[in-house]
Amino acid sequence: MPKISQKGLRMPASPIRKLTPFADKAKLDGKKVYHLNIGQPDIETPAGMLEAVKNIDFNIWAYTASEGTLSYRKKLTEYYNKLGYSIDTQNLIVTTGGSEAITIAMMTCLDAGDEVIIPEPFYANYNGFASQGDVVVKPILSYIENDFALPPISEFEKLITDKTKAIIICNPNNPTGYLYTREELEALKTLCLKYDLYLLCDEAYREFCYDGREFISPMHLEGLENNVIVLDTVSKRYSACGARLGCLITKNKEVWTTALKFAQARLSPGMVEQIAGEAAVDTPNSYFEMVNAEYRSRRDTLVTALNNMEGVYCPTPGGAFYIVARLPIDNADKFCQWLLESFEYNNQTVMLAPATGFYSTPGTGLNEVRLAYVLNNDDLKEAMVCLEEALKVYPGRTN
Repeated sequence: MPKISQKGLRMPASPIRKLTPFADKAKLDGKKVYHLNIGQPDIETPAGMLEAVKNIDFNIWAYTASEGTLSYRKKLTEYYNKLGYSIDTQNLIVTTGGSEAITIAMMTCLDAGDEVIIPEPFYANYNGFASQGDVVVKPILSYIENDFALPPISEFEKLITDKTKAIIICNPNNPTGYLYTREELEALKTLCLKYDLYLLCDEAYREFCYDGREFISPMHLEGLENNVIVLDTVSKRYSACGARLGCLITKNKEVWTTALKFAQARLSPGMVEQIAGEAAVDTPNSYFEMVNAEYRSRRDTLVTALNNMEGVYCPTPGGAFYIVARLPIDNADKFCQWLLESFEYNNQTVMLAPATGFYSTPGTGLNEVRLAYVLNNDDLKEAMVCLEEALKVYPGRTN
């Protein structure tokens, strides 16, 4: 039998989706499963975006330009320039989802064996993207005790070698919901300029910042123009995960030209998706105000319920729609599987994501879980009742 490649064997499976078979079995057994494990919002996609798809009128479903259609890129520049990014259509490449933006950025900036520093816990698929390019991830721990704030710059410097080429951050953060401050981003700017590093910033959750907190992008920092690459997607902003439409933004012309070659190799992003994306830019502010208020309410529901449970600690996140909580359990992977296999309360249970899948440092996150507040408040309250009852009877409870 032919052998699988070593790269294929090294490629990590998704830690977020690995419990799906157990959830499917629980449903077959008649249990109701509250899905808090994955960032699939239940918020309706903007009507204008859906109408644009329904009203499509073309005779040939053709290729588009590898960098994306000019009309869509013009609309995107309108959106980003309202945010103060000061870009034009030649600073954008439209991608097949935010995932492709990240992989193209990595292939553009990093050679095999090069190192990228990422504060952990981090979006689990960064490991997979790095594996595809034989890039080495150097994790740097942030801690739940200080709400997962950016680790001290001195800790970053301890990890920098002649192989270090980039830092990746997600702001607001997946999985923690932490929102980086201007001071933290200025510190990263100083570090990147000192060591001539790229700063890749995943801004998938930009729209979701709470309690009047300010969103700051590296694109807002003067003097960092040649170092910054912003990675974005319509998935979360417009609750359009299935559209698979993202973009890469950079003012570094060499990066843009090189990234375009990778974009050309995959031919083009989808035509229909860009038609929908173009319409999405005109989504009224009232939509985002409604969504933001809904997520803030859900966040408060979860944070309050979790911190009222004996032995549980959960910081209050400043953005996104995720929470990482510390539970009185021996092993998050075992606990999350046990919830689906062996537990039910009123014929209901809850599906969580073990935080171990968001760490690279061995032995970390063992008593932490990520919860996505992508269900309505009533369902979240029921899910929290299930979780509290589960913690009372879990055989591996630690206190």
